[in-house]
Order: sequence, then structure tokens, then C-alpha cells
Amino acid sequence: MQDKLMSADQVVGGLSDGMTLAIGGWGSRRKPMALVRAILRSDLRDLTVISYGGPDVGLLCAAGKVREVVFGFVSLDSIALDPHFRAARQAGTVQVAEYDEGMVLAGLRAAAARLPFLPTRAGLGSDVPALNPELRTVTSPYSDGEELIAMPALKPDVALVHLNRADRSGNAQYLGPDPYFDDVMCAAAERSYISCEQVVDTDELLRTGPLQSLLIDRMYADGVVHAPNGAHFTSCVPDYDRDERFQSHYAASAADGAWEEFRNRFLSGDEDAYQAAVAAFQENQEVPA
Repeated sequence: MQDKLMSADQVVGGLSDGMTLAIGGWGSRRKPMALVRAILRSDLRDLTVISYGGPDVGLLCAAGKVREVVFGFVSLDSIALDPHFRAARQAGTVQVAEYDEGMVLAGLRAAAARLPFLPTRAGLGSDVPALNPELRTVTSPYSDGEELIAMPALKPDVALVHLNRADRSGNAQYLGPDPYFDDVMCAAAERSYISCEQVVDTDELLRTGPLQSLLIDRMYADGVVHAPNGAHFTSCVPDYDRDERFQSHYAASAADGAWEEFRNRFLSGDEDAYQAAVAAFQENQEVPA
């Protein structure tokens, strides 16, 4: 089987301005943050991001790399709103396509099936169609005659996801309670890259955990990045929980000019520098103001 192991910087080196990226995880859970941080170190601009958003969206907005966000929500879970996304949206510096969570899933499933749209009840009776006047409805051709939203396919150029374990050929496994929709994003995208806590032999994937935890098949993986602690500061259960102290520090730093200090301390170097700075922060048991 093909060896697809590569670095985060190699993944980002294959991206280009104006691309549409689907970023896996959910809120502040199992986000491919090492890959996001690699994008922050790059010159990439004008990105469209499809996400059940968390700090991935916030950080990319803060760095001025996003043209449009396609989302069902953007939240830090234990903190209701990501402050950088909120600031960008209020300032009008990013375009937005806000859908019901089920509509985002329908759009990704349509792309995965190479269909132009999927009919869905999600969004009916809400203000979503009013906020997205380009949406159309379809009528069931059967006797029920039900009117449904025709959710257009959401077609990522690239999907970025983070899993607990993967082999070198791109088979990947989650060990936590929820797969989220990482597999659908990978099937929908033209190319997909998986970062993971551990790279293991294929036999080890089969020995540990139920077979249904093998979420992503190697046919949908174009690269595998070994990224221990690569979802930090989001959770990657059971390997680690969300770093609530650090997340609070991140959110607080968005106000009153503290962002530049945060960025210089944690985001000005490579991934090893980030992990070292986080370790020092944790060791000092710093509490955000």
C-alpha cells in the first residue's frame, strides 16, 4: 500500500489561494489544529471554509485568511462564541453562508455522492431561506407532494481532519464517542489529509477498538500527518480533553490588544515551538485575567 506519511507543512504547501477547505471536528472538539496552525504560518489567503466551526474558524479569521465561512455554527462549546469569528462577522470582513447543521451535512453528502443537491427538511420553517435567497425548493414527485429544500452540494477542494490513529496508507480510526462528519467531508473533497495522534500498523487498527471505529478508508486519504497533541486546545477524547484554561486564555486575548501578545507567544513559530509554549503555560498554571 502507498506510504502517504507527510508533514503538516507539506500538506499546506500543496494548497493554494482561493481554495475551499472543509475542516473536520465539531466546535472545540477534535479539530485538526496542527494543520490550521500550519496554514497560519503560510501565505495562503482568500479561503472558503466549510466547518462545524470552532477555533479553527476563529484563528483563520484573525489571520485574515478567510473570504467566506460556510457553517452551521461557530462555537467554542464551553464558551458560546469564538471572539475572532464574531469580530470578523460584525465588521463584515468575511462573507458568510449560515445554514442549519443538517443542511451543511446534506450539502456535504450531495458532494460525496457527486450530486448537484440533496432534498432535505432541515431549514424548513426557519429564517435560513430568507438569509440565503439563492436556495431553491423541490417538490416530491410522489403522491405526498412534499416541498423540500434543495440543498446545493458543498464541494471542498480539500478536507482536513484529525483522528486518534491512522496507518501510513490513510486508514484512520476515532476512539472517542463521536465520529462527527469527518468521513463525509473526506468523501466530498477532491483531496483529504488526516492528522493523527498516533501512526500505527494496519494490524494494530484492526486489533484495538470496534471495526466501526475505522472511520476513514485509505481511498479517501491523500496524506497522513503524525501530529501528537495536534488537536490542542480542542479535545481529542480519549487521548485528552479540551484545555479549558488555554481556551479561556485564547478567548480573553481577543480583547483589548492582547491578541498580538498571544500570537507572538504561541503562533509565531513552528508546531514544536507552539507545543513548547503551551507546556510552559501549563507548567506555570497561568490563569487568564
